[in-house]
Amino acid sequence: MTPRYSIHGGIFDPDARHKEIEELEALTGEADFWNNHDEAEKVLSRLNSIKNKFYPWKEALEELEEIKTLVELAEEEGDESLESEIAEAAEKLKEKYEKLRVMELLSDEMDPSDAFITIHSGAGGTEACDWVNMLYRMYSRWSEKNGHKIEIIDLLEAEGGIKSITILIKGEWVHGYLKGETGVHRLVRISPFDSGARRHTSFASVFISPSIDDSIEIDIKPDEIRIDTYRASGAGGQHVNKTDSAVRITHLPTNVVVQCQNERSQHKNKATAMKVLRSRLYEYYKEEQDREQEKNAAEKKDISWGNQIRSYVFQPYTMVKDHRNKFETGNIQSVMDGNIDSFMEEYLKWQWEIKQ
Repeated sequence: MTPRYSIHGGIFDPDARHKEIEELEALTGEADFWNNHDEAEKVLSRLNSIKNKFYPWKEALEELEEIKTLVELAEEEGDESLESEIAEAAEKLKEKYEKLRVMELLSDEMDPSDAFITIHSGAGGTEACDWVNMLYRMYSRWSEKNGHKIEIIDLLEAEGGIKSITILIKGEWVHGYLKGETGVHRLVRISPFDSGARRHTSFASVFISPSIDDSIEIDIKPDEIRIDTYRASGAGGQHVNKTDSAVRITHLPTNVVVQCQNERSQHKNKATAMKVLRSRLYEYYKEEQDREQEKNAAEKKDISWGNQIRSYVFQPYTMVKDHRNKFETGNIQSVMDGNIDSFMEEYLKWQWEIKQ
């Protein structure tokens, strides 16, 4: 009988996953599989998702058996020359295990989805707008490193940088990794905008929501929304389009506001804004069901002192620290260049631990 392996408190069941892979592969081979294109895409997506989790674990377990065999051989023959080879193989397996363990923590329904990121400037004026631009660059670099695609949905520029921006990041497990980024991000540095070279503190809020498809029902009544149109502004805006093509939608019961101005067509901007609204409402209602009231208002909290989830300090020392799980690093430039996987992984582990 194939064993079941404990993975950070969960269970990796090779038999169950292999059986599901066989069942889904059998479905893809049926003659009428592509008659319903949307359903076929969902089956293929599920199949790829399971394979991407199953086969790496299978390979890791095989590597573990190889290391065990090598250890037994070295002990039997008293061969110390194999020690460095065993140590190197064990270290590589440990790194692989840590990555796979994090993947096991991505178990929420929408974790495999694409994600919308909205960043707003807060306290700090021009500094805060530059901070939004820096965060946008950080998430863009992270996306590029992981082979994800980025699409700007809405952009409001301001003196010194960006007042607010909404982007869509497309790729595998994007929402699962990014969901812990929701909250207030605090910057401490000597301001390049201050002739006196004084230290400034700035804030920006980040809000993450999954990009949901039509299979998830979100009831939006026509009388519960207000749609406003206005002239697009900023890069690619007013010098491209002279009509009121930009769209802002307000969901009156929840006061959730979304907007889109990246297309020249008002119709396309409205369709995209509705997609963002459905995404935001999904997250809103999910949090409400989970009774996480402090997160329901994550984007509405004061973007200022006392509410930050993470601090980025450039002076008088360098440090990036997550205030929820206390994870930190002194290599702030690496973080700003998009190397934020360790923060995302530590958040997932921390979330799992507090739920136990």
